[in-house]
Amino acid sequence: MVQSSDPPDCRLYLITPPRIELARFADDLTRALDGGDVACIQLRLKDVTDDVIKRAAEALIPIARRRNVAFIINDRPDLARITGADGAHIGQSDMTYAEARKILGTDRILGVTCHNSRHLAMEAAEAGADYVAFGAFFPTLTKDASTYAAPELLSWWQETFLTPCVAIGGITVGNCSVLIDAGADFIAVSGGVWNYPQGPEAAVTDFNRLLRKRV
Repeated sequence: MVQSSDPPDCRLYLITPPRIELARFADDLTRALDGGDVACIQLRLKDVTDDVIKRAAEALIPIARRRNVAFIINDRPDLARITGADGAHIGQSDMTYAEARKILGTDRILGVTCHNSRHLAMEAAEAGADYVAFGAFFPTLTKDASTYAAPELLSWWQETFLTPCVAIGGITVGNCSVLIDAGADFIAVSGGVWNYPQGPEAAVTDFNRLLRKRV
């Protein structure tokens, strides 16, 4: 992940809503990044055309780059390479790690969803994944979660592997501390930022306040 000055041990990994109005969301993203440290932003648009993803990436990548924030595209290593994104994230049903890495190249970030499976995570790490993602840890409205993970999975991973781990699924300012303390390297948040009552900038500020208290 791209590092900022004096980053906390656990960092924020933002995920876009599954549908966005681009101009408005560009403003929301700018405000969010004004709120504090963010490791990366994942563009996760569902049921849209390639052109929509490309246009969104072209508009949002410069915003991320100005803040030294990595830009990841979900599911599509081909579009990540075409648009100049910093990397891609794949799920278990998208393609194999080897296939995605061949498309993406060796110089970009590639993360893998591993649900609540130690076996899948070990396979991904051994293959060379830059990070593994576990979850969902809490009920979420952003996607239909087929599996749920316990915080102890993060602790086990930290004791066993060097590959960074991302916690995802229903994470909010109110419930993230247990995942931070369990050992998550990154917490991936969507609705917990974009739907925050005080706005996305305040959400990032409040998340960072908790991230820096990691025990």
